[in-house]
Amino acid sequence: MTFEEGRYRFNPVERNHGSFEWSGYLNDVDPNDDHNGYMQVRVEGHDWSRYYGKQRKRVFLHHSNWDGAQRYTEDAYVRVCLDRGTLRPDNCSGQLHYKGLDG
Repeated sequence: MTFEEGRYRFNPVERNHGSFEWSGYLNDVDPNDDHNGYMQVRVEGHDWSRYYGKQRKRVFLHHSNWDGAQRYTEDAYVRVCLDRGTLRPDNCSGQLHYKGLDG
């Protein structure tokens, strides 16, 4: 799995809940392995959220993540994972840390 043409931004308080907004293409680079992939995104104080792609496809994803208890998000983490089923652990890339201007 690869994440291509990735873009992100930290929105101000008055826009989209002060969220971490991200987009890009999740691409299945090995269509014959019979595994799906997903993006994981985490903002400060919360667990990872999953956003699945489609097996054997390149899929555009665009989402916003935020903490409802805070006025804006200033720390976010992103990684790409390969879902290998229930009997084997998933493979994930190293996480990228993004820090907003106020952080």
